[in-house]
Formats: sequence, C-alpha cells, structure tokens
Amino acid sequence: MSTAALAAGATQVTTVPEVDGNRPTRRRRIAGTTTERLPVRACSGDDLGRHHQLAEIEPPVLRLTRRGRMLLTTVSVLVFGAAIAVLGLRVAGVLDPAPQFTHTISVQVGAGQSLWSIAQETNPTDNPATVVEQIATLNNLRTPADLTPGQTLQVPVR
Repeated sequence: MSTAALAAGATQVTTVPEVDGNRPTRRRRIAGTTTERLPVRACSGDDLGRHHQLAEIEPPVLRLTRRGRMLLTTVSVLVFGAAIAVLGLRVAGVLDPAPQFTHTISVQVGAGQSLWSIAQETNPTDNPATVVEQIATLNNLRTPADLTPGQTLQVPVR
C-alpha cells in the first residue's frame, strides 16, 4: 500500500504464516502498529507485599476516634437521662394513665342510659373509657347488659 493510502486511514491486510499445520489467517492491521509482542513480567503476590496467612486470622480491633467517643458518651447520657425523667414523672403521677378520683356519688340509671353516657355526664373532662372501667369495677358489673333502668350505681368523681 502506498503512504498516501495509509495516511487516508486505510487498513493493511497481512498474511500470518502457518502455525502447527493450521491454515494461514488474515488479520487486519492498523497502519503504524507493530507486530512485536509486548514484554510481560509475571510476579507473585509476595513480591507486591501481599502475605497470605491461612493459619490464624486475628479479628479487627475496634478503635474509636475522639469524635466517636464523644458521640457514644452523649448518646449514653441522653438515653440514661430520658429513662430517669420518665421514671420520675411516673412516680410523681404525671404519666399515670388512670385519673385520680377523689370520691364517689350515687347515680340512678334512667331509661336509655348506658355506662358511657353516665361516664360522660359525671366526668366530662376525663376519658369515658377509663371512667366506664372504674364504674364497672366499683359496681361489680361484668357486661353492659347487667345495667337496668332504676338501678343505683356508685360513680367515681374527681
């Protein structure tokens, strides 16, 4: 091929000689490339500083930085402080779910009244479900069907 054709980007086709009785193959060669093989040097992992120990492998040691120790201490103090605050409020009665009733009154059940309506009438600021449970416990009521009109109930009040 001419130099002008090679400069224009044409590829040159060369024939590779027969190897071990195989047919010659044609390979496309890019102009300006060499057919010489590049030198390759093999080395083991030991030459690169890699040492394999199959016998015993020690587990990695956990090392905390200064920032990590500060974070761990802060989180521990916050959790401990929150637990103390919750226990203190519980003992003080602030977080007690049941309202503290001071006395009881007698209420006569009217026609069409339920424990729920009695609880709402007598304790409008408290949760009616809690008051219904207290009424049922004080009067030994097992079901709402035990309630009859004209019956007198003891109802807790603040």
